[in-house]
Amino acid sequence: MHHPIGWFGGRFIPRTREPGCSWRDDLSLTVSSAATTAALLPSGRSPALPAVAVLILAYAAAFRLDFEVGNGSAVPTELIFVPMLFVLPVGYVPLAVAAGTVVGSLDECVRGQLRLTRVPIRIVNAWYSLGPVLVLGLAGERGPRLSDWPLYLLALLSQFVVDALSASGREWMALGVRPSVQLRAMVGVYSIDAGLAPIGLAVAFAAQSSPYGVVLALPLVALLSTFARERRVRIDHELELRDAYRGTAFLLGDVVEADDTYTGVHSRDVVELTMRVCDQLRLSTRDRRDAEFVALLHDVGKVRVPKAIINKPGPLTPEEREVMEQHTVEGERLLLRVGGLLGEVGRIVRSCHERYDGEGYPDGIAGEQIPLIARIVACCDAFNAMTTDRSYRSAMPLDEAVAELRRVSGTQFDPAVVDALIASFEGQAALVAAPPKIELSTT
Repeated sequence: MHHPIGWFGGRFIPRTREPGCSWRDDLSLTVSSAATTAALLPSGRSPALPAVAVLILAYAAAFRLDFEVGNGSAVPTELIFVPMLFVLPVGYVPLAVAAGTVVGSLDECVRGQLRLTRVPIRIVNAWYSLGPVLVLGLAGERGPRLSDWPLYLLALLSQFVVDALSASGREWMALGVRPSVQLRAMVGVYSIDAGLAPIGLAVAFAAQSSPYGVVLALPLVALLSTFARERRVRIDHELELRDAYRGTAFLLGDVVEADDTYTGVHSRDVVELTMRVCDQLRLSTRDRRDAEFVALLHDVGKVRVPKAIINKPGPLTPEEREVMEQHTVEGERLLLRVGGLLGEVGRIVRSCHERYDGEGYPDGIAGEQIPLIARIVACCDAFNAMTTDRSYRSAMPLDEAVAELRRVSGTQFDPAVVDALIASFEGQAALVAAPPKIELSTT
């Protein structure tokens, strides 16, 4: 699964950087800052070299574990980073974090997943450690105590602040990613760090009697690794299934278009309008996915309707209209046979000709009883029908179509959906509320 932006060590950094970006300056500043804290912050601690090596290797092991969070990935290094703050001389912790990052990256180099020359870029991640190091170092180096929880909370907040400022600043300058975009994405990573920090503190208590107590965190790291691997398999499976559903949906769309060219082209136009409304209403990713499928397949049931009725160049008889009004039910039946996601889409397709006032078909439901996506597609369907040449009339001008939407807002269509659709066309034409000249098509 490809992510354009990723997190490592609970930090948010790019998978790639543009040529010419001064990552060497970032690296130099990071190393010099870490060296400065090591030189300036006093310490009475002198752990044995084997203990230091164990901490660095444990950090590297945690660093190698990554699991998807939102649009990126996170790793549980907080489990080892917190004990480091209480076992190592606090000023040397950033250097230990940098060393653990390098060691944890070597495995990817061996497997050919990362070029050795790219490893130093990851050392920039050590910036996040400077906040807690400064807070705890200036407060006076001492062992973990529950009574110091306000200090530890301040240290954790400083970690987030320093990391957010450094990461968002780098990505803004290097890749042009707005800080607001990054900060929203980083919330998931910070929530994971906040959840793991207390466990890391418990490991720090265990490490007071022996610095090798940090190994108590490794079984949890291994357990998280198992969960992450299983989650990755499920995500990959879901992506494959989503692609299969999407392929099936477009295949059905092609079937509709082959059966009746206008209906097929109309459905694709409705998809575009529906996505505009979804943008205006700020629907979730899942709702947008469902809306796209529903818009594409809202007329799939028309493959069961005689072409003589669909293309009739005049008003339908009551008997013909009764046949036409069954196309949403037929569409639901077709999609329920496919099952899964498209089965759920079929249930929404059934309601795409309901009216907001309850006078629609096939069930006569009203208002909020109608699924939101069906309300959106119904409005976009009618708008496209009005602004497209039909067998029995010419297309309406845009301003007249907008006026008609406004006239039936609250009766035929959801007012919020009407407002969103009209807002999506602002600046494209003079959308004046002119009196309507024809009635909307209900087919």
